[in-house]
Amino acid sequence: MKRVAVNPWGWSVKLGYNQAEVFEGASRQVICAGQTAVDAEGRPQHAGDMRAQIDLALDNLEAVLAGAGMTLADVTRLGVFATDVDAALKNFDLMGKRFGPHQVAPPMTLLGVTRLAVPGLMFEIEATAAA
Repeated sequence: MKRVAVNPWGWSVKLGYNQAEVFEGASRQVICAGQTAVDAEGRPQHAGDMRAQIDLALDNLEAVLAGAGMTLADVTRLGVFATDVDAALKNFDLMGKRFGPHQVAPPMTLLGVTRLAVPGLMFEIEATAAA
């Protein structure tokens, strides 16, 4: 799969994402449900700890992708939801630590929400991937 970044302006690249990407030659696409900080039984973890919730949500996203035979390198779009955008942004270095080694910066939307589906959860990430 060929992947070409589209960035008419450079500011988003400094924040870790591209404005758009053009994909050619992809033959499979995976659409992941939102991943949160839950354990294998779906129980919320790390109440009140945004950093730990982001880290576990990313672990869960990687597990779902692995189940589909993909990695973070294959992610083509992200949707991120946080009950506290400022707290999420303070911990976005975790996103760079996960996506950076794959040298990808998928287009992303970050939205502040009043709550997520399960009380106590503060961060949710959904992804589309292609290979």
